[in-house]
Amino acid sequence: MKIVVLAGGTSPERDVSLVTGTMIYKALKNKGHQVVLLDVYLGYEGTTNDIFKTDRDWATNIGKISTNNPDINQIKALRKDNPDYFFGPNVIDICREADIVFMALHGENGEDGRVQAAFDLMGIKYTGTDFTSSAIAMDKAISKEIFAFYNIPTPKGIHVKKGESFTWDVYPCVVKVSTGGSSVGVYMVHSAENMEKALADAFIYGDHVVIEQYIKGREFSVGVIDGKALPVIEIAPIEGFYDYKNKYQAGSAIETCPAEIPDSIAVQMQKIAEDVFVALRLKTYARMDFLMNENNELFCLEANTLPGMTPTSLLPQEAQVVGMDFEALCEKIIEISLNKYQ
Repeated sequence: MKIVVLAGGTSPERDVSLVTGTMIYKALKNKGHQVVLLDVYLGYEGTTNDIFKTDRDWATNIGKISTNNPDINQIKALRKDNPDYFFGPNVIDICREADIVFMALHGENGEDGRVQAAFDLMGIKYTGTDFTSSAIAMDKAISKEIFAFYNIPTPKGIHVKKGESFTWDVYPCVVKVSTGGSSVGVYMVHSAENMEKALADAFIYGDHVVIEQYIKGREFSVGVIDGKALPVIEIAPIEGFYDYKNKYQAGSAIETCPAEIPDSIAVQMQKIAEDVFVALRLKTYARMDFLMNENNELFCLEANTLPGMTPTSLLPQEAQVVGMDFEALCEKIIEISLNKYQ
């Protein structure tokens, strides 16, 4: 099968995406597929004739995830032509030649449905959910409204637009950009005096933020593939909370799967994850993040429609517990994704 693995881009999660893409690329190559790994923004300078037959390691020079967010202006400076055009040279042409595009993008212009919508118009098949559900799940404010409608437990919160006034008096709390991911643009606020700075920092990443109550407790995640929940995984950061650094730097968190919780709670959490999958109209696969307080009450934080597939990512660990190794997981995602085009 001819497959493009699409990664990179211009979001703050660019580095994570490139590592995710590299892992997927290598797995699919090992399974005998003809695979091209592309940075969606930088593209490919050169002839595309028989590109899927080219004897080349497309993962060469792909770096590791830094502890700091990438400098997007430096990335844009690498583009020779049309830096404001999202798709890099030859990206669309190569994707049109593929049997399917494996979406390894994270964050803005990858996880928010824009690329999916463009591909739908161009007749390009891709993995994961569609553009509508991508956009809904990416926006935490909209997701929380849908959670409330379907009685899905979630922390209480408000949606704030840049420049507008609001009232909030619950501390500690969490401020996070409404359409971010990988805990980029997420800040703990312990008092009213810290709120202004947290908002200013969060608004760097977008004009809308969510302020929600802080839930002290244990952190969990549940992957859902084709509507069916995987085993629950617990995440215990060594220091602080599960932020960008703790997500992707090896040794920054202890991850236990299956989580050491009563079966009744695990089943309850899996059921909520499946309910979220349905409520947000998701397709193929996703990962839902949870908190559980000291009273064993569960709170769903959000749904991730393109979960990370890095060496420390959660979904591959959950799949491994049910006997699905990384290569099999990648092929399963492709199989389910192709079904939506039947």
